[in-house]
Amino acid sequence: MSPVTQTLAKGPGQYVNGVAPKYLKKGSGAHVWDVDGNEYIDYNMAIGPLSLGYCYPKVDAAVTAQLKDGITFSMMHELEVTLAELVNKVIPNAEAIRISKTGADVTSAAVRVARAFTGRKKVLCCGYHGWHDWYISVTSRNSGIPSEIADLSATFDYNDIQSVKDALDEDTACVILEPFVFEAPKNNFLQELKEVCEANGTLLIFDEMWTGFRIAVGGAQEYFEVTPDLACYSKAFANGMPISLLTGRKEIMDLFNEEVFFFTTFGGEALSLAAAVATIQEMIDKNVPAYLAAKGKLLKDGYNAIAEELGISHYTRCVGYDCRSLITFDASAGNPLELKSYVQQELIRKGILWSGFHNMSFSHTDEDIQYTLQAYREVLQLLKEAVEKSTVAASLKGKPVEAVFRKVTNFNTKPVVKA
Repeated sequence: MSPVTQTLAKGPGQYVNGVAPKYLKKGSGAHVWDVDGNEYIDYNMAIGPLSLGYCYPKVDAAVTAQLKDGITFSMMHELEVTLAELVNKVIPNAEAIRISKTGADVTSAAVRVARAFTGRKKVLCCGYHGWHDWYISVTSRNSGIPSEIADLSATFDYNDIQSVKDALDEDTACVILEPFVFEAPKNNFLQELKEVCEANGTLLIFDEMWTGFRIAVGGAQEYFEVTPDLACYSKAFANGMPISLLTGRKEIMDLFNEEVFFFTTFGGEALSLAAAVATIQEMIDKNVPAYLAAKGKLLKDGYNAIAEELGISHYTRCVGYDCRSLITFDASAGNPLELKSYVQQELIRKGILWSGFHNMSFSHTDEDIQYTLQAYREVLQLLKEAVEKSTVAASLKGKPVEAVFRKVTNFNTKPVVKA
């Protein structure tokens, strides 16, 4: 039986086949072990949710304590109130919240309530927003979506306010975007975006799956001081437990009381609620975002310094915010996927689980980072030699990684075409 994944980013296509492990067994801190007992420093961290780390004691203790009292109940649970009060304190726009299970749940709920509030139909998006019809229709995997639905969604380019202005019309209900993926906002882009949306009567939605509780406890809206009408969270605030949040202006969120349907049996599932409360409190108490930035900066700056020393910075760089950065490879040196695969192959041999990202956690230690930088120094020297000899592809011991479905640049895949 071939290996199957429930998440593309975790699947075998993102690792050099024949070199990388396919199944993991356990984790502790920032380290994981595969089913054969091999240990790795993990820079994927479950593709983002493990902001504190594997088996983080305070979170696990909260989950274990709640498990003794029950998992899900016949009435509301007090932890729903505890979490809501905590979120209200840290997220600027959280006048009201709704709790669900996945990021796609809350982005889709945000779009639905935006349509109800504005009386409009169209959606503009920029980034990755889940698997539901309104979003996935703008991607290459849009089979099975009726054209009547697909025609209501379009895209725009990040940091290109003119592409937004060109796309907006009197039927645009909302603009939804990731406040940043790796590229930083330029020329006050987010503030101008808010002003353009307000002028058009369009709601602004921040998809903060990656930025929330990571760039700052209050997310990108706190960090950039731009408050959206609605905001969506999932990955980082419960350290791996399945839970998501929709926050927003009370007058919009009040529509969920009677007019807009968005309910789920497991929205009040208590283990995830307990994990979320414990995680957010730890982030506040330990100033976790500052730690993620400090440790991530060591890796980012260290990688770039090594690339400069080796004279290869023109074709490989580490970019993005310190808390979550990306290694890039330029086609001038060869096939970027083959370059990435070669680096991944050699890092895995050195006990580092890597997919081109630094998803930082509170459990990554100075020792982990120093070991990783030494590994980078050795592996980038090998990469330089392989590029100079044109032997990168021949040096791969298995099938190279596949292109990622989730785009990190060039988001305007389905621009509005006006007559």
